[in-house]
Amino acid sequence: MEANTCLTLVFFLLLNLALGVLSTDNYGRHDFPVDFVFGSGTSAYQVEGAANEDGRTPSIWDTFAHAGFARGGNGDVACDTYHKYKEDVQLMVETGLEAYRFSISWSRLIPNGKGPVNPKGLQYYNNLINELIRNGIQPHVTLHNYDLPQALEDEYEGWLSREVIKDFTNYADVCFREFGDRVKYWTTVNEPNIFAVGSYDQGITPPQRCSPPFCLIESTKGNSTFEPYLVVHHILLAHSSAVRLYRRKYREEQNGFVGISLYTFGIMEPLLHGDYPDSMKANAGARIPVFTNRESEQVKGSYDFIGIIHYSKFNVTDNSGALKTELRNFFADSAAKLLGLEEILGENEVMVEKLIKIIILIDLFNH
Repeated sequence: MEANTCLTLVFFLLLNLALGVLSTDNYGRHDFPVDFVFGSGTSAYQVEGAANEDGRTPSIWDTFAHAGFARGGNGDVACDTYHKYKEDVQLMVETGLEAYRFSISWSRLIPNGKGPVNPKGLQYYNNLINELIRNGIQPHVTLHNYDLPQALEDEYEGWLSREVIKDFTNYADVCFREFGDRVKYWTTVNEPNIFAVGSYDQGITPPQRCSPPFCLIESTKGNSTFEPYLVVHHILLAHSSAVRLYRRKYREEQNGFVGISLYTFGIMEPLLHGDYPDSMKANAGARIPVFTNRESEQVKGSYDFIGIIHYSKFNVTDNSGALKTELRNFFADSAAKLLGLEEILGENEVMVEKLIKIIILIDLFNH
């Protein structure tokens, strides 16, 4: 049998196997525990629109998009959820969602990043939360999703400065105070490690800081060898400060839960044990910040839940040779190489796996 014929036969056998399994297994709500919650999520800049309305000021994403780095797009209108939130909630009802996770635009609620609260921003989020609850949908709130107020970036370079810890904690305080009587699930920061790598190592997301040879863009600002570590460090301190505030000031009355969402590499250890992994400290050396004893105790256990973000699967192979290079970033310090499907399987095998996933998704939607 020729190789192409054999491959085609295997291909159809795999498809038939997938279809055969799916045809006998029909999944519904009853197959999950009663307290299992189905929902969806968005981020403020992706959906709200009204970027220049009712007192909102730019975030670093506004600056990034309007400089032409978002493939010509921007969030000025987006899905226009700011004006169409009632229609959007009805779509959630029709979809059968039980929860909706959205992020708050810091620069809409507190336009300068600190100081007075914007009444129009406060009204919008109250209206959205009330509309969700009125329709039986749990509100889950994320406080930060890549969109630091541009005012704080301009004032002290945002997450590179320890000043952001205090400002973030005060921002969280406003949110807990104003919305915590109805919001029971809080995520402080969405995927901080990916934000740090993309924004301060590779430079592909705002504020686009990086240094050669690690930049994936042309950049004249930043240092990829230590800034990502510093940013993650400050995010962990800001997160844990907000959690401590909630536990001391609001938890007894509001009975809510505060956590963080992670793409897990490199950041779980401080949350579990109060410090970075020994291997990480050894490889990064003086480029990785040090927790004081007090900070370590604050960070350790600073979560009621950990949200795990999953985009794709990777295999990992040894890359310890990278440690022999004097100039290193986070990826070189990790001494590992992530392998995607294309690097593990042959081209035709990848095509088969992707097609099977598509068939599974189609079948699930049809049921």
